[in-house]
Amino acid sequence: MKKLYTRIAITGLTTMLAASALTACVEQAGSASTDGAYKIAFLMPDLASTRYEQQDRPLFEAKMAELCPTCEVIYSNADASADTQQQQANSAIAQGVDAIVIDAVDSKAAASIVVAANAAEIPIIAYDRPIPDQKADYYVSFDNEGIGEKIAQSLVDNLGTPTGGILIINGSPTDAAAGLIKSGIHKAVDSSGIEVLAEYDTPEWDPAKAQEWASGQITQFGDQIVGVVAANDGTGGGAIAAFKAGGVKTVPPVTGNDAEVAAAQRILAGTQFNTISKPISIVANAAAEVAYSFAKGDAVKGETTLYDTPSQLFTPEVVTLDNIKKILFDRKIMTAADVCTAEYTAACTAAGIE
Repeated sequence: MKKLYTRIAITGLTTMLAASALTACVEQAGSASTDGAYKIAFLMPDLASTRYEQQDRPLFEAKMAELCPTCEVIYSNADASADTQQQQANSAIAQGVDAIVIDAVDSKAAASIVVAANAAEIPIIAYDRPIPDQKADYYVSFDNEGIGEKIAQSLVDNLGTPTGGILIINGSPTDAAAGLIKSGIHKAVDSSGIEVLAEYDTPEWDPAKAQEWASGQITQFGDQIVGVVAANDGTGGGAIAAFKAGGVKTVPPVTGNDAEVAAAQRILAGTQFNTISKPISIVANAAAEVAYSFAKGDAVKGETTLYDTPSQLFTPEVVTLDNIKKILFDRKIMTAADVCTAEYTAACTAAGIE
């Protein structure tokens, strides 16, 4: 919605979600969608992480349909191309969308998308990955620095005082969220006294590139590697594949993040040490609520601020074999039907998952 608006204080996103209407006066200087049939652009970054097609998109679309049956979600996936995402954003702006929700391929390059949206007076919500160089209207995510610290600390605690060292496999160097995760990882690792044998920033979060790099480190360091801090399940899966391809019989503990089905299966099978539960429904629903509020002309104040942007940061949970049933299955984030395929039936049974 093309408008001028006055920011108002709202005590937390939870209050906003529960309220039937915001108790504030909002100045509007015109509307692109006066009948309430708003257009919301939902721009996701890549296909390498299965979550965007399998979870983020359908959950966001479902929440928008609940909030506003007459609204239209314009969905695009950039397939890891910043140029493609720029084109998709330009197209959304040209279509006169009332709000843009974007998970940036390249956090620096996305600054120009924010500038273009601002020029068109279209509110823009950074989703999952922040845009540090240009202030968006809002940022919705789990606490990425907390994610990095939690997965690394979990591994550090498990290793105790090892005789070898660890590998660190970070996310994409163009992703500001990956930078936050990396910072959190080092908070835990740097004070642990555990040696970092080698570290890698994975272009485009590509599991194949993580696997290729890990293979080289396995050749160089061999059984000196006692663990791997991987920033997400894709890169962690790549590292595990590298150990298996290298003939390593017992894979050292490898971390992850995103709680993908494949990661849950690896945890149950004993080849992945942990992951992070951050139910996508939480951020997808919150982003839909905020986008709808902005589209209507309402203003939203964040519970905190990150990169000078009003933000809502949710708290993640570490998942290991010890608590996977409780966190992922008892809470119905995953089902046995999804995870406990023939290959994993015995492991599910052993973990009490039916």
